[in-house]
Amino acid sequence: MYVAIEGVIGVGKTTLARLLQSAFEAEVLLEVFEENPFLSDFYGDRARYAFQTQIFFLLSRYHQQRRGVTEVVKAGKNLLSDYTFAKDALFARINLAGDELEMYHRVHEALAEKIPLPDLLVYLRADTDVLMQRIALRDRPYERNMERGYIDELNHAYDDFFANPYDHTPILIIDTNNINIVQNPDDLKLVENKIREALGITPFQPSLPMNQ
Repeated sequence: MYVAIEGVIGVGKTTLARLLQSAFEAEVLLEVFEENPFLSDFYGDRARYAFQTQIFFLLSRYHQQRRGVTEVVKAGKNLLSDYTFAKDALFARINLAGDELEMYHRVHEALAEKIPLPDLLVYLRADTDVLMQRIALRDRPYERNMERGYIDELNHAYDDFFANPYDHTPILIIDTNNINIVQNPDDLKLVENKIREALGITPFQPSLPMNQ
């Protein structure tokens, strides 16, 4: 079982992966992003630092997934990841244009062929205002200058990107606006149940509704 968790910055991908680790007896692969030397500059001047930031992320994600995902999957172990390699192209479409975007796509396409696809992609979504509240709450230094407009643009891009399956990967969409998987164990159990149902892994209760 290989499950990838996706969603906009601040939605709770890493938290969910860690909380579900024991339930699925899984290895956890977390995205490494603090090491990007261009990230802080990018949030201050997106146009100037977009290409450097994007290429660094692309290569970093490729090396991590090529090593981490491939080894765990080949070993027959369960894996939970808080990101997918495919979503990198989503950011490129927003941040790059012209020759830079064309160059990026060529590199991404060549690298993507070597990355295993997940059995299920869990897309966590939330309204932009909710995301901004969560970003402010965790107060990461390099996210303090993040503009609401950029997060809103990302949010719409994510919704469009994950509205339909891509690469034949099944997608489970979970609205997180009114759930709290950290403080409410029942909410976490509902998410776990949805994943088990989507994968056909027992035990699960069919068609449990999420909180609205």
